[in-house]
Order: sequence, then structure tokens, then C-alpha cells
Amino acid sequence: METAVDKNSSEPVLSIENLKTHFFSRKGVAKAVDGVSFDLTPGEVTGIVGESGCGKSVTALSVMGLVPNPPGRVVDGRILFHGKNLLDLDIKALRKIRGAGIAMIFQEPMSSLNPVYTIGNQISEMFRLHKGYDKKKALAAAVEMLERVQIPSPHKRVNEYPHQLSGGMRQRAMIAMAMSCDPEILIADEPTTALDVTVQAQILDLMHRLKDDFSTAIQLITHDLGVIAEMADQVVVMYAGQVVEQARTRELFQHTLHPYTRGLLASIPVLGHRTRGMDEDLVEIKGMIPSLHDLPAGCRFSNRCPQVMDKCRTRLPDLTDMGSGHQVRCWLHTKGKSA
Repeated sequence: METAVDKNSSEPVLSIENLKTHFFSRKGVAKAVDGVSFDLTPGEVTGIVGESGCGKSVTALSVMGLVPNPPGRVVDGRILFHGKNLLDLDIKALRKIRGAGIAMIFQEPMSSLNPVYTIGNQISEMFRLHKGYDKKKALAAAVEMLERVQIPSPHKRVNEYPHQLSGGMRQRAMIAMAMSCDPEILIADEPTTALDVTVQAQILDLMHRLKDDFSTAIQLITHDLGVIAEMADQVVVMYAGQVVEQARTRELFQHTLHPYTRGLLASIPVLGHRTRGMDEDLVEIKGMIPSLHDLPAGCRFSNRCPQVMDKCRTRLPDLTDMGSGHQVRCWLHTKGKSA
């Protein structure tokens, strides 16, 4: 399945609307994703940021149709790819879209690449499945993709197994596999977490160039706001399964509204910046994320918020548009409503 990308289009290629993905167990219902909405636009990077357990990866797995069932299930919402709700598709139709229309790079390539098949075999399979190439043509295309992602000696590497490659090369191979069919959407789940700083920079630069070459919409999942500042065009901040703030990147960093987002920014160490005394620790967000099995009645950040008010503990604020596409879920900025 090949798709034509309009590089000048500003229309969303993917719209997630009120997505709710819950997990069911003896402990009860864990609301891992609870009413999340955002769009992906061709040629732009949407950064999804938040602490571990906030629902970033489950959102991505929901889009790909990879939420393990049981115990997980999408219980509400829509995921619109060119207006078609992916949640209405059967597994056969969804498999045609995976890889060709929407591709995903996972956090740890060693758990995503098959250890008993060569890198070339795994990349060429994408061309055989989605483009109908024969074995020889598919392998030649795999070599070309390895060259595109700047893996040295691609004709040699194509015959090697995942364990024979370094961490950086494995991640590049994953990117080559994901981009092999020119997908319109690339979901990258913590693509640089296990890599050293130099290789991280190379991988991010590679993703940026591939985005420009293919006009791909990228959903970049990370906990690193430095990566977000460098790569993202817009930012979605998640906390305990919900979006708490969303804005264009410059707007979010210059006019941060939600106390949680401020806490994330304040916790970043800045080299040579002495706003704190040498004996002071880094600023931390005190407390713990609430259990997804037992969420508070009000704002989910209320037990950690330094600006908490009485109504924050009893009423959940709506996601309010503050203008210019800047949205925030906080009673400090929710106008026209009172306790």
C-alpha cells in the first residue's frame, strides 16, 4: 500500500479524538489513557512528554493496534487516519496500514529485531509485504535503506544479525525498517534512551532529515525536554493518562502554564547556569503519580501541585484553549468556572 503525501498540506494526517485505553485486572480498571486528543500534521514533529506511566507509550500502541488484549482495550474515542477510524478496521486491514502508512520505532531495538534473522532479511520483508518486490529486489532496497540511514558498509551489514551491530547501528536499522515504505506517520518511542550522547545526536539528526525528505509526520515520545526543544514543532504534555498542556514548542517553553509542565522544566540541569546555590539539589516534583487504579476525583496533579486549591481536589478541570492553540487543563487558567 503506497500513499501519496501532499508536502504542502496543513491538514492532519492523523487525529486522535478522546482516546480512552483501559486495562482490566483483579485490582480494577487502570485508566492508562483517559480522553486524549491531538493531531499529527505532515512534515511536523509532535513531542509527547511526561513521566513514566503517564500514558505516552500506550497511546502509541493504541494507534498501532498493539495494545495486548486482554488485559487492555480501547474503550472509547476515535483514531482517524485520513478520516478512516483505525479502531473500526479488522486485523487484516490494519496490517496493511502498519509499515506502509504508519510505522513505529520502539525504545529497545534488541527486543524488536528478530535475533535469528539478518538485518537485511528483516528490512527486505517490508518491501516484499507492502510493495510486492521479489527477494533480490527487496534485498537491494534494504541495502539502499541502510545506506540512507548512514550505516557503514551496508552491503556487509545487510547479512549480519542484530547482536553483531552496536546499539546505534541497531537503532538505525530500526529506522531503516520503519522508513522502508515511506510511511506518512512515524511513531518513535524513546528512540535515543539507551544510546550515548553522541549517538543520540546522530539519531535525532537522522530523523530530522528523514522527516524533511519524506514529509513524514513524527510522533516523538520522550521524557527529555531537551530533545523536545530541539526536535518538536508542537508539544503534548501528559500526566496520569490525560493531556494537561498542549502548544507549539516555542509557545510552551516561553509561556508555560501548567504547574506540572513548570516542574518538568525546572528539574532540568543547566550547565553553567547558577540560579541555584552549589549546595542545593535540583528542583524536584515532590510526591508520586497517583495509581491509575485509584485516580483522584479532581485534578490528577493536585496531590503534588504547589498551587493547589480546594476545588482542585474535588473537580477535574477541562482542557481550556488559551488562544493560539495553547491548551491547558488547570483551574488556575480555566475561566468562567467556579467551585
